[in-house]
Formats: sequence, C-alpha cells, structure tokens
Amino acid sequence: MINGMNNRDLAARDLARVWHPCTQMKDHEHYPLIPIRRGSGVWLEDFDGNRYLDAISSWWVNLFGHANPDINRAVAAQLESLEHVILAGFTHEPVVRLSEKLAALAPPGLERCFYAENGSAAIEIALKMSFHYWRNRGYYDKTEFISLSNSYHGETLGALAVGDVPLYKDTYQPLLMRTRTVTGPDCYYREQGESWQAYSQRRVADMEAALARHAETVCAVIVEPLVQCAGYMRMYHPVYLRELRGLCDRYQVHLIADECAVGFGRTGSFFACEQADISPDFLCLAKGLTGGYLPLSAVLTGDGVYRQFYDDYETLRGFLHSHSYTGNALGCAAALASLELFESRDVINANRALARHMSTALERFHDHPHVAEVRQTGMIAAVELVADKASRQAYPWQQRRGVRVYQHALQNQTLLRPLGNVVYFMPPYVITPDQLQRVAQVAWDGVNLATAD
Repeated sequence: MINGMNNRDLAARDLARVWHPCTQMKDHEHYPLIPIRRGSGVWLEDFDGNRYLDAISSWWVNLFGHANPDINRAVAAQLESLEHVILAGFTHEPVVRLSEKLAALAPPGLERCFYAENGSAAIEIALKMSFHYWRNRGYYDKTEFISLSNSYHGETLGALAVGDVPLYKDTYQPLLMRTRTVTGPDCYYREQGESWQAYSQRRVADMEAALARHAETVCAVIVEPLVQCAGYMRMYHPVYLRELRGLCDRYQVHLIADECAVGFGRTGSFFACEQADISPDFLCLAKGLTGGYLPLSAVLTGDGVYRQFYDDYETLRGFLHSHSYTGNALGCAAALASLELFESRDVINANRALARHMSTALERFHDHPHVAEVRQTGMIAAVELVADKASRQAYPWQQRRGVRVYQHALQNQTLLRPLGNVVYFMPPYVITPDQLQRVAQVAWDGVNLATAD
C-alpha cells in the first residue's frame, strides 16, 4: 500500500465507473486490473510495489521511457507560459517550431502541417483532404479509397472503413463508407524459399489491376508503410512502397502513408517511407510524436495540395475541418523535446544496434515447434504462434493463447500484450540489451506454457 492506496481498492473503484478501451470488461472478473502509480524509464510500478518492464511502449507511444526528465522539463516550462490557445486566427511559438522541424525531417515535398489529437483523427483528415482536393479540381467522381488487406487505420468511422481487420470492423460495417480492398504484400504468405522482396514485388500486380480498373473513382490509396501493426505485426519489403508510389503517379491518385505507429525511428529509419525513398502525398503521424506524453497527431502534405484550398472565402474551397485542441501547446512542447532527443543522442543508429540485440535474443524462437515465423523490422519484432508448424495451422482464436503469454509475463514483471496469437515486442528506445534478453526469456517461457497442451 502506498499513500493509503493499494491495487485492489483502486481497481474496485475503477470498475465501478471506468469503461476501458479494447477490452471485454467481463474479463476483469478473472484478470485483475493493475493500477499504475508511477513510471521510470522502461519500468511501470503499481500501488503494491510490483514493477513491470513496458515491452510494448504503452501501446506503441513511448519512445524515451516513462517520466523522461528532458521531456518533463519541456512540458513543465511550457505550462508556465501557455497551456492552449485556439489555433484558428491565433498561433504560438511551439506549433510554429514543431511544424518547421517536421517539414525539415519529413520526406521531400511535405511542407504543410495540419494538427489533431490522435491517429484516427489524422487519418480522417487525410481522407477528407484527398477527397476535397479532387473535388476542388473538378473531379467529382473521385469518391473512393483503396486500402490493403489486413490493414488497420483507426476506429473512427472513416478510419475504420479503410481498415480490414474483421475484429474491429465487422460489427460497424453498416455504418461505413464503401471502400476497395486489395491483397497486400504481407510476407507471411510468401512461398517457401521466396524472399520478402520477391513476394512484395509480386503483390504489386494486384494493386496495378485495381488502379487500372478504378482510378477514375479513387481519391487515394492508404497504406501502413512496412508494418501492419494492429494487423498482427505483419511486415513487407520497401520495394512495394516504391512501386506503389509509381502506380499512384501514373493513375493520378494520392498516396496516404499512415505512419502513426511506425514513424519516429521504429522501423530503422526516422520515417518508414525513407526506406523506399518515396514521398507520400499525405503523411499521418501520431503516437510517438510526443514521445508518449500527450495526445497529438499531424498530417503533412505539400504545397500542391494546400494551394487547391487557398482561395477567397466565398468560393467555399477552404478546408474547414477543426478540432478544439488542434496544435495544443503542451503537446507541441513535448514533441519538440522528443525530436531534440533524436538529434542529441543519435537515436537511429543506437536503435539499429538495439534491433540487432533483439534479433539475437529471439533467435531460438525460429525453431520452436509452435512458432510459424519470427519477423522483425527495426525496433518491432513479432513471434507468431500456430497449432502446427509445418502447415501453419492457426490456433482457434477462442483459445486465447496470447492471453496466457500476457498473464505469465505480468507474473514475471513484464508487460507483453499479444495480438491474438502473435507475441510482439515494441519497447522504448531506452531499453538495454540485458533487458531485451530478459524480455525474450519471459516471452520464451510464456510461449512454452501457452502451447503446452
């Protein structure tokens, strides 16, 4: 008990009032909530004094550890001068500086920044901007979007419509706009002996056929570059992005890159699109943008898009989308501090070294009799559990094998939160090689327990 509070009492108060995200609340009849008192670096601590190594960056947002002193100072300093101001008709220094920095870091041609609070909102903005751009140019038939199979872009209705994970989408299908889904370059499905590059290249033909047939009615293609995170951490080769950029240019449709989860060093480069040497028409950023501190997202686009909205008010060509907390000053201050850490610590090269340690720590999973694949892109790795390795027959989802790994990890001071039968690793960048080895050992033991029967 700390300061008169303990886990059990606070959890009981929570369950009387709070409805948690992505949760079947009845599960908490069997799986206790864990109230967190404080965080420090990779560690979280509850009210009973237990610690948990945060191996998933608290839903992929935390980059430089909990309670990072540099980001703490930046947010505290900003709090003394300005917490928030309406961004319509007003501005402030943090949002200007952040926009300048993001434009300098982004792939070439992305000079304009539009802000919101979360990744789903960023996707909604990009979809609306693309549609409205074509409408302003007189292309009224362009009303559709193409996305990839197994994709996930958020949970608001527009973002959900361009996703393809049934668990999240099927219930709400009657509410969603019509979209087109094309088989993606998910390398889990490559032939035996086929390389990631060859398979990803082969899948380009599906997109080319779709664009050849439907380009006149399509506003944009939306993709998660390199890693489909909520889609069970499935991965593909950068060649697909490079070819896709060419197809979008040829057929005159926009390319929306959803880097909400994979941006800011997660894949081995600052932005995943860099590995294909491409610039999307819209770049969506969130999660790690503030280092995991505050809700903030951004959509970057180019002057060519911006100019199609720039006109006299009476033309009604303006982009009148708005959010109350757009460009929040505290969020911008956190983002600036996080970006400064990238500059001062050579984070990208340090992450590449950490990624090699992660790969070494996970080597033995390749030969596990119930592991179909171990895959990795930069600081994201995943281990896919199956009932039969030879045929890759999946475990029935109702068995919830991943939950067994989760429970074992919690009992061993580690936060792992598998996606179905996929155990993934997406730790903060301040994790050490020894801590990576420790996480891998906990996961190994958890997988053995989860697949024992």
